[in-house]
Amino acid sequence: MEPVYTPVIGFARLLFAAQGLKMTLSGLEHVPRTGGAVMAVNHTGYFDFTYAGLAGVEAGRLVRFMAKKSIWSNPVARPLMTGMHHIPVDREAGQESFDLALKALRSGEIVGVFPEATISRSFEVKAFKSGTVRLAQEAGVPVLPTTIWGSQRVWTKGHPRRMGRHHIPLLITVGAPIVVGADEDPTEATERIRSAMVAQLRADQERYPAWPDAERHLLPARLGGTAPTLEEADAMDAAEQRKRRAQA
Repeated sequence: MEPVYTPVIGFARLLFAAQGLKMTLSGLEHVPRTGGAVMAVNHTGYFDFTYAGLAGVEAGRLVRFMAKKSIWSNPVARPLMTGMHHIPVDREAGQESFDLALKALRSGEIVGVFPEATISRSFEVKAFKSGTVRLAQEAGVPVLPTTIWGSQRVWTKGHPRRMGRHHIPLLITVGAPIVVGADEDPTEATERIRSAMVAQLRADQERYPAWPDAERHLLPARLGGTAPTLEEADAMDAAEQRKRRAQA
């Protein structure tokens, strides 16, 4: 029992039930019951941390997520994020958040990370940052490849959220832990993890129920949807980043 995390879990379960989400969680046996691990999660929707976190809860673990520092500026979110011991990430000065995550891992926590660093507008798996591997190497813990499919239908970047009772299927899968050698090349290890997650996600896409024609804009072009390609989405992200920097 944790004074903040426990009631938040209860609220999230009520919300999921109210929305009629049809969640299928697979691979919970891969979540270690004790000890540290880095949970690497693909990112297609704003609620991904709640869905991945549920996989931890169902396995008897709480996940401490690394999230952008700006969330802590919200007066409602700040006490919740702090109380759940999530880790703020300053993208301009990431060493402090890396050190906090490392400390949590060494104390036996599961730390959740989004290696893509931002939501994928293409709904394909973007290139990964190397922080996941570096955390696993320095803490001496495994990586848990975790994939979510369908969350973009609830709420994603550039599209309205759907908070009503919509009965959307969600597939949440935790793959077998991946061990990264202490001397392994971080770039090669990062690509190894990404490749495993791409394969895992594609397997879930194949077993996902028929996608509604009205939501083809939320489906990758590779699967017959009208979402931007990975290259187009990367260009959109780069343009958005340039705009933010110019306004800073």
